[in-house]
Amino acid sequence: MSLARQLGIAMPAHRRVFAGFFLYAFGFGGFFPRLGELQRTMGLSESQLGLGLIGTAVGTLISLSLASRLIERIGHRRMLLTVPTLVPAFYALASHADGVLALFLTLVPAGLLIGAIEVVVNLEADRVEHQEGRRLMNRAHAFWSFGFFGAGALGALAARAGISPQWQLALMVPLALVLSLVLLGGFEPARERAQTGEPTPHFAMPTMPIMGLVALSLSALVMEGAGFDWSAIYMRDAMEAAPWLGGLAVATGAFAQAVTRYLADSHVERHSPLVVARVLLCVLCCGVLLVYFAPNPLLALIGFALMGMGTSVLFPLAMSAAAQRTDRPAATNVAALAQTAFVAFLLAPPSLGFVAEHLGIRWAFGIGLPLTLLSLAVTGVLRPKPKP
Repeated sequence: MSLARQLGIAMPAHRRVFAGFFLYAFGFGGFFPRLGELQRTMGLSESQLGLGLIGTAVGTLISLSLASRLIERIGHRRMLLTVPTLVPAFYALASHADGVLALFLTLVPAGLLIGAIEVVVNLEADRVEHQEGRRLMNRAHAFWSFGFFGAGALGALAARAGISPQWQLALMVPLALVLSLVLLGGFEPARERAQTGEPTPHFAMPTMPIMGLVALSLSALVMEGAGFDWSAIYMRDAMEAAPWLGGLAVATGAFAQAVTRYLADSHVERHSPLVVARVLLCVLCCGVLLVYFAPNPLLALIGFALMGMGTSVLFPLAMSAAAQRTDRPAATNVAALAQTAFVAFLLAPPSLGFVAEHLGIRWAFGIGLPLTLLSLAVTGVLRPKPKP
């Protein structure tokens, strides 16, 4: 670790948090722009591909539920210096899978690591936010999207240059290692916040208001997953576009999401969460319609950009609303929302694969229209309660 300290550049604590989020997404974001090519080399149908991809979600759910104490024992510094390199290594192995079971089994350990780093970076963001006395969370998640965009852009460039997905993903491993040493080599964990209230339960039952917040964020969660998992295949099958345009579709959605997240806090404070949520859901609806009906790649890319904007901060807004409820401890409501929403998100990739295989790839995105209308119908859950 001493070599890592020597290689690491000096930067403030909040920028280290941003770097952690960036590297977290950069580590696996290069896989999805090449899914169209990988699907064919693996010989998988859309439904089989969806079942294979669920391995990441299964591993992540296990890690989020059970790994917190192990993470604290290992330490945040060790986690941040090792996981951003191990994640792309498993995705590089996954690119060589020769069937749905091999893909699933390779992605489960990747998901375990993703769940671990998800806990670490969000805890660090919360601690630094408390330490510096300013809001960082939305900007931190913006850098997650910037990381995904960076990896997606590299995937598109690699496809344009004729580099195979397997070679591109193999080269991501040493690149992630160098970036981790340079950006996080000097990382020191922030002081732990004092524990207040009841501990977060392993599983918290959702109440009806929490289910309303799940419905609010469901369209964003499912369409974000659709954009990442299926946009490259959409460009291949619906647009008959070159592989590099599939990578560009992934990168376009991630970049639009990143910019919106980075700028969101001031608009939420100025216009209220309710207004921002309704505007973003309308943007998401327009994006879904444009992708579904797009006659050419340019309009499809615009649709993916609108989808990225629309999905950007709906889940964070729902999380904030859950934390502000007074019917139960904030930790319980946040856990109930996160776990219920993630279980719903867990079912999306294989479901969209079956939809794409039996109804066509456009319907993998068209399913977002009723989900968006459902979210619009329940936006009232963000309306502030009148003071007694």
